[in-house]
Amino acid sequence: MDRPIGGASGGRKTRQTAHELARYETLFAMRTRGMKSSAMREMMALTERPDVISLAGGLPDTSTFEPELFATLMSRVAESTARALQYGPTEGMASTVQCVVDVMAAEGTAIDPGEVLVTTGGQQVIDLVCKTLVDPGDVIVAEAPTYPGAVPTFSAYQAHVEQIEMDADGMQIDQLEATLDRLAADGRTPKFIYTIPNFQNPGGVTMSLARRRRLIGVAHERELLILEDNPYGLLRYEGEPLPTLHSLDSEVAGAGGSADLVIYLGTFSKILSPGLRLGWAVAPRPVLEKLNLGKQGADLCSSSVTQMFVAEYFKERTRDGRPRWLEYVEQLRDLYRGRRDAMLDALAEHFGEGARWTSPQGGLFVWATLDGRIDTTDLLAQARGSEGVAFVPGRAAFVDGRRGASSMRLNFAGMPDGEIREGVRRIGKVVREQVGLYGTLTGAAASPANETDAGSGPRAAPGSASDDAAKLADVVELPRRARDDSSRRLQDR
Repeated sequence: MDRPIGGASGGRKTRQTAHELARYETLFAMRTRGMKSSAMREMMALTERPDVISLAGGLPDTSTFEPELFATLMSRVAESTARALQYGPTEGMASTVQCVVDVMAAEGTAIDPGEVLVTTGGQQVIDLVCKTLVDPGDVIVAEAPTYPGAVPTFSAYQAHVEQIEMDADGMQIDQLEATLDRLAADGRTPKFIYTIPNFQNPGGVTMSLARRRRLIGVAHERELLILEDNPYGLLRYEGEPLPTLHSLDSEVAGAGGSADLVIYLGTFSKILSPGLRLGWAVAPRPVLEKLNLGKQGADLCSSSVTQMFVAEYFKERTRDGRPRWLEYVEQLRDLYRGRRDAMLDALAEHFGEGARWTSPQGGLFVWATLDGRIDTTDLLAQARGSEGVAFVPGRAAFVDGRRGASSMRLNFAGMPDGEIREGVRRIGKVVREQVGLYGTLTGAAASPANETDAGSGPRAAPGSASDDAAKLADVVELPRRARDDSSRRLQDR
């Protein structure tokens, strides 16, 4: 007999029975069957626990923003209380759009303010693009691995996702073209190609200029849209900046032209604060109109309060007249560069010979791959339980969840150096325990750091000939492919 929910029990809810749950199952839309929980969202509660070192979320260090400045800016917003508390235009306030123009100019990308849509975080852009373009079964092309936060969105819209492997130069365009040919033979055309060209999340690698140009060429040859996700473009710690895909697309359009095939995704989350929940899309006008309609159905407009806060902040100048927001970004670069180096040093000390990891030139993440017998989903449960440390397991970066088993994403931006080193030490301790247990049970030696056991083997001595052959521009010790060193893949295939 079903137990009551409320009523005779005095309004107190009791545990639902399987039968009661089944009643709701008939009401759920078909798309809910493909919905997945975000790997990062599930672990956000860990950031509230002082006993846990979280290297999991894509957290910037918001403690670097001066409380006094925050109070000053909010007091200015309060001078226009009625406006701040009112609805705003769906496309965003003009003052906020100008801030977007300034950020993209700092990245070397000129845009038309009329092609900007201010959104509730960068995540909303991914959702709106899928809502606008994707019917169930439509194809999306993404990198392998890809942003774990995009995986639930693609799944919610019931997309078929083809993931293209990367190497040190980013997405392998020859593999992309082979995939596009295969899809074309089946009569299928992707709705868009999703890429994070700068300091890729989670891979940490950066798409080379040659591949950026080739990707734009492929898009124009085949009339394909590209969704360029660029949250970290200004967070470069070494090397020269590369042009955005949007700017390269504009070059193809000719003098004074706008991008024809690139939808650009930006956000204030990583250069200012994720709590503001402000991002933006820059898109060709026909696409922008549909994105605008989709946003109207989602939230009408993004927060007027936070838009006005950003606009006030961008008015700030340093003593020498420079934009204060740019100075803040420079401070973040210096801070995160040191934290990246601390993580790389700790990985070298604690992860052992069987592990491999990327060495990013910017951004927030390192992608590490362990002994091939270790499943990082299981490792996470043990690391959280016994050592109080968290990371994002590699499977979360693959739509099918079958790859990336021995890999993990590590964030170095949100924790101070000491906690980064301690967190990596704790993970390394659990890894050694698991490897030792496997060795005891099977008598086998450590497996290479990839799922296929076709990796590069133990790390070579620094400075040796084999060490030189094993290194790429921004990747540490990725597995070799038989053809040549320049096309080596990320180590989780």
